[in-house]
Amino acid sequence: MKSYLEKCCDQCWHSVDTPCDQFVACCIEGPLCHKDDECTKKYKSLQNQLKNIEHDLPIIFIGMGTCGLASGADKVKNAIEEELVKLNINALIMPTGCIGYCAKEPIVDVKLPGKDRTSYCEVFPKDVHELIKTTIVDKGIFKKKLLGTYGNHSENIPNINHTSFFKRQQKIVLKNCGVINPDSIDEYIAHGGFKALDKALRILTPEKVVIEIKESGLRGRGGGGFPTGIKWELAHKKDSHEKYIICNADEGDPGAFMDRSVLESDPYRIIEGMIIGAYAIGASSGYIYCRAEYPLAIERLNHALKKCREYGLLGKNILNSDFDFDLKIKKGAGAFVCGEETALIASIEGKRGMPRPRPPYPSDSGLWGKPTVINNVETFANISNIINNGSQWFSSIGTASSKGTKVFALSGKIANSGLVEVPMGVTLKEIVFEIGGGIPDDKKFKAVQIGGPSGGCLPESVINTPVDYESLKSVGAMMGSGGFVVMDEDICMVDVAKYFLTFIKNESCGKCVPCREGTKRMLEIIERIPVRYETNGNKLDQLQRFKGVIHLQRLADVIRDTSLCGLGQSAPNPILSGLRYFRDEYEEHLFDRKCEAKVCKPLLTYEINPEICNGCGVCLRKCPVEAIVGEKKQAHHIIELKCTKCGMCFESCRFEAINVN
Repeated sequence: MKSYLEKCCDQCWHSVDTPCDQFVACCIEGPLCHKDDECTKKYKSLQNQLKNIEHDLPIIFIGMGTCGLASGADKVKNAIEEELVKLNINALIMPTGCIGYCAKEPIVDVKLPGKDRTSYCEVFPKDVHELIKTTIVDKGIFKKKLLGTYGNHSENIPNINHTSFFKRQQKIVLKNCGVINPDSIDEYIAHGGFKALDKALRILTPEKVVIEIKESGLRGRGGGGFPTGIKWELAHKKDSHEKYIICNADEGDPGAFMDRSVLESDPYRIIEGMIIGAYAIGASSGYIYCRAEYPLAIERLNHALKKCREYGLLGKNILNSDFDFDLKIKKGAGAFVCGEETALIASIEGKRGMPRPRPPYPSDSGLWGKPTVINNVETFANISNIINNGSQWFSSIGTASSKGTKVFALSGKIANSGLVEVPMGVTLKEIVFEIGGGIPDDKKFKAVQIGGPSGGCLPESVINTPVDYESLKSVGAMMGSGGFVVMDEDICMVDVAKYFLTFIKNESCGKCVPCREGTKRMLEIIERIPVRYETNGNKLDQLQRFKGVIHLQRLADVIRDTSLCGLGQSAPNPILSGLRYFRDEYEEHLFDRKCEAKVCKPLLTYEINPEICNGCGVCLRKCPVEAIVGEKKQAHHIIELKCTKCGMCFESCRFEAINVN
């Protein structure tokens, strides 16, 4: 059987070297493939989907990524199926991935024959009857839940790309996410999938592919920002009969979910990028190293790999090009340090995931001692677009030193949480207040934590900083893989530093002393800051607390300069950015013994307002240490020396009689 990208007849190609822009469409349009019955049969299912069904039946698209499922998309799907049966409606239900607007899940799109696809948000089972009746039976618009249309913009129906969340975005990596069925290789092909692979194998040499990626200016999206083309060039030039290519999908940053969403929503794009990369460097085997905590992503990847083998895109003689390549999935066990490339290699080899000194770099000696290229999910997701559109197109997006777009996982105290893809050079302020919709509940913006647990917390004074590698580094943060956590006035920066240091200490592999011992010492110093030693019986005196803070900066510098891998080298960033931008908050904790955000419980004082308290006794019964005294129906009192600051009294009081200072 011919490959679906091969020339089925003379009408499919203008010439051998210059394929028709619509060559995929030529193959799926039955009449042009009549010379090969087997080829026609191969596309029968796709012809039905894209021609007959689309023109004759309504299609209902449901976002079935992890965020959608967590919001109840599976229940919505069941309710839609039941409603269609009840109303005797013949319609196609099409699961998709996440479109990125996680705050508005579950998202359901409806496309009627001959009409534009229209998107509806926050659709729950109780809304299904009205949705189906309004959109399919009455052929109208369900305005109560309307998000936007994929067609022409009007006053009543805005184009989805004109909404505040999407209009500043430029989707390259996320182009298909939430649009196509991630399990359908035919849909991916119909949207231009594997066109770049065909171009690379038939027209470009491996050297030309490397040059194209190098000239595009694409930098690694995993956090380091190393030029992808140079990494590929180093591996390409190595003389070895065996080479490897690895996709790093070990996304472990708190608040990061970019890679997971792309793998769930558009797995074939990652596979295509990896095949092109393997062709460029001369690799015959590859691995996708994905966290075991991402079961849906792994399930869809396994299905995608199976379909690629069936279609001749993996295995021997890919597209009759004499190029052999295959992929395997390696499940990670949840160790954050395995996101570091040498630790990841050790894990695949069956060893304990621990970094090793470099050089030699993986491009010289990586997996099993062979030349190896490791890029993350987002990096591979850019490859097919660069090959299709050219390096100049990609390098025209972004800034002088940071090309293309960047995907961020927008979370925290933000109105519009979700995935956003913006051109490099967009400011932090634009992401927070224009795309993200600002801080909910009229709270004030306090900081944005960017770059994962090893990133920095940036205040409002630097919120006009452009998003690019150098600019973020200059203000004490880092691009990282794309975590973007927004914080409001109710956040305590000392507590934030404690949270991230706890994470880093627990995830340290322990191989080098600066990281293993240094992060532990830093955490101990931070933990001492809010403690009231005079009331808890701790033998450490207050002088020790002050001495620890004095040495904190120097300790952070030593850890940064002497740690073995990127985890330890960037571990002090939360502390350094905190001391740089929020020193007054640290000093307030240290000298005034106050936490303005009322987060650090040891510094809080609980008092009962005698004018409000009616002596109901609920707080007295809830107190675990009997620190509350008082007669029934009389105002109660808290004994401060016995109070452990647990907050149970405050939470249980129904009359707001307890003040927290």
